[in-house]
Amino acid sequence: MNRFTKRREPFSFMLYLAMVGSALLFLFLIFVFISKEAVNQDIPIKIPGVFWWSTWMILASSATLHGANKAFREERFRSYRLNIGLTLLAGILFIILQGFGWREMLLSGITMSNNTGGMFIYILSGLHIFHTLGGLIALASVNKDAFQRMEYVDSYVYSVNPPNQLKIKLISIYWHFIDVLWIALFVFLLYHASQNPSDSH
Repeated sequence: MNRFTKRREPFSFMLYLAMVGSALLFLFLIFVFISKEAVNQDIPIKIPGVFWWSTWMILASSATLHGANKAFREERFRSYRLNIGLTLLAGILFIILQGFGWREMLLSGITMSNNTGGMFIYILSGLHIFHTLGGLIALASVNKDAFQRMEYVDSYVYSVNPPNQLKIKLISIYWHFIDVLWIALFVFLLYHASQNPSDSH
């Protein structure tokens, strides 16, 4: 078992490296926004109300993913399939709700070209959606594995395979990272929207 795990250790390193790179990218964009705000004084930010719902949805996805991991370790495979399926569904709903948020902004006349605050919301949320799509592809893969193995024996054999254990572990780490990243971005946007009460929901 250790032999398989060690052989795939580079995957863990690459994942953490990618997450650090992504975090630095978002920090750079936030720094650019703060710099522009310092020059232009107040940059109005209007947070789409539906973003609150998308935030609760991605938090729910992390909760169901935690439940899926617990069930997987305890060999409760029916519960694992339910929770991993709900995680994928919540992730898809998160992106759909983000799309409704963009629609809400567009209907309010906020575009990337006519509103600096809106431009940063589009860029930050758009990049986050791009990262989320990668997580959804990975979640779809483990869902396919889970629902192809409905029998207990098949599920058990799958669960004790070290590469499969590592796969689920890395996907979970990445998805929780996506969750924390969005919460941090949302709090940042809310803070700046609160500086312009007339422009926020």
